[in-house]
Amino acid sequence: MPNEPIHPIETEVRRWLDEVVIGLNLCPFAAHPARSGRVRVVVSEAQNEVALLAELQIELALLDDSTPAQIETTLIAVPRLFAEFADYNDFLDQVDGMLDQFEWSGIYQVASFHPDYQFADTEPDDPENLTNRAPYPLLHLLREDSVEAAVDSHPDVDAIPENNIRRMREMDAATRARLFAYLKREDNR
Repeated sequence: MPNEPIHPIETEVRRWLDEVVIGLNLCPFAAHPARSGRVRVVVSEAQNEVALLAELQIELALLDDSTPAQIETTLIAVPRLFAEFADYNDFLDQVDGMLDQFEWSGIYQVASFHPDYQFADTEPDDPENLTNRAPYPLLHLLREDSVEAAVDSHPDVDAIPENNIRRMREMDAATRARLFAYLKREDNR
């Protein structure tokens, strides 16, 4: 049976994962599952939040029915919703509610990425925000057991965010423009 063609958005997300997340070592735990084919990328067709929650439930159930050797983690790209970061950020409360409702809290967690991601107390053009910027709004489904094992095996997990922020701030403008060309903003200084 021939392989199904890969959705162009999946290709962009995987390029971001390879070049930014793994390439810059923003997450020292991402390379192994990505290179061993255990990162699932799903392109959501949802056009409203209810449909996206239904897709999220399906993907969490799929993680329940698989082992980490099959699927370690899932990235859901959401190209049709959340053009505004504030709307995306508000939606994350519903995601947390779903985890609680289905008793998935403590089993899974959802990390967030968005083209306009902005940490509290930062300006929109602060390079720190680049650590969580992606080509599309993303919901990153993580297994809590895997996160705990990765944290336990890392010599200084608390330094990861600080190192990432420093890396972004020290990056020259040309490299930043190349790596983050997918962002709608022109403020990748």
